[in-house]
Amino acid sequence: MGGAAGPEWSAITKIVSQIYARSDAEPFRDAVDWKALGLYDYPQIVKRPMDLGIVKRKLETAGYKSIHDAAEDVRLVWKNCMEYNADGSDFYILAQNLSKRFEDKFAKVVKETNSGKGSGAASAAEPTLDEKKAFAKSLYKITKEQLGQVIVDLEKKCPASLTKNSAEDEVEINVDHIAPAAFHEVLAYVRSCGEESSASSSGRKKKSAGSKSSSNKKSRIS
Repeated sequence: MGGAAGPEWSAITKIVSQIYARSDAEPFRDAVDWKALGLYDYPQIVKRPMDLGIVKRKLETAGYKSIHDAAEDVRLVWKNCMEYNADGSDFYILAQNLSKRFEDKFAKVVKETNSGKGSGAASAAEPTLDEKKAFAKSLYKITKEQLGQVIVDLEKKCPASLTKNSAEDEVEINVDHIAPAAFHEVLAYVRSCGEESSASSSGRKKKSAGSKSSSNKKSRIS
């Protein structure tokens, strides 16, 4: 057998196995054979390849120090796909949907097993409505550079929370799709930014949950 012990390990192994077994997850089960597919720019764009097969094997052989490390590799699978493929393409949308499915299930595991990252269970507590409102309000008060950092962090930790509009080069944050642990991290960052620079708000692109802001992130077509 060989997997790590504990309910949280059993739970995340089950989640990954379930996603792996889905028919629409077939493109993510193994490494992208970019040579066979003629995707010769793939290694230049995707610097750290990852696939569900690797995650599954590492979980089965206790290859991760924490379930959060395993989750980061799963997120990397979706991130790589969304980074290489064009916004709105079939592969991009598929990765986005599977990412949301994974984050929803993973958030429940973290909450039920008290496996919060960093400060423990509290860090993964479900955000309250007041916290979500505070987060949305805080986004109005930070600089475009700081907002860009929020988007970069969310793209890494919770890509399902971002919806991109390639036509207008904009990105939308959906607060309800941010995993609890990731939410508390970005909320803390935004609050610290607000404390540092609460004065200057002119020239910034305003943004809240459901609104849009500029992003210089570009995707590629496979």
